[in-house]
Amino acid sequence: MKKNRKIALCGMISALSLVIMLASYIPYFTYAVPAAAGIVFCVIVIEIGFKYSLASYFCTAVLAFFLCEKEAAVLFVLFFGYYPILKAVLEKYIKSRPIEYILKFLVFNAAIALSYALLVFVFKLPIDDMGPLSPKIMLLLLLVAGNVAFTVYDIAITRLVALYFQRLRRYLKVVL
Repeated sequence: MKKNRKIALCGMISALSLVIMLASYIPYFTYAVPAAAGIVFCVIVIEIGFKYSLASYFCTAVLAFFLCEKEAAVLFVLFFGYYPILKAVLEKYIKSRPIEYILKFLVFNAAIALSYALLVFVFKLPIDDMGPLSPKIMLLLLLVAGNVAFTVYDIAITRLVALYFQRLRRYLKVVL
């Protein structure tokens, strides 16, 4: 593929990701929107490679941070935006499945902890209105539920990539 077509594809995917991220202003979409916006970078990883996908992620992350709802933007920047790219790298270069999953969960938990620390201490997200349980117990329950959701997200990305190869890639090849 020629360089101008690669850049055009990166621009289109970045724009699509940013449009998805703008839906973060819709109530209750705070977690789903960054997850969906990151998945589209799989197309760049598959068609062009890691270098271009990272460049697209960085461009989208900067714009999302300034244009989108802050909690969704922080989650996108610190995890969901780059995770599909990282997933492809880990699955390509790490041959041991247990080590691959340990690394994925370490990255997820570190990113989520950093995200919420940033949201609470920098952006002053209130954590005292978490219901009848104490904030520490509620955060622990949210982290456990987050790990379960992350497992589902990882499997969903794998299946969506398979769907892309089976049904959608031929349409993109015609355009490019």
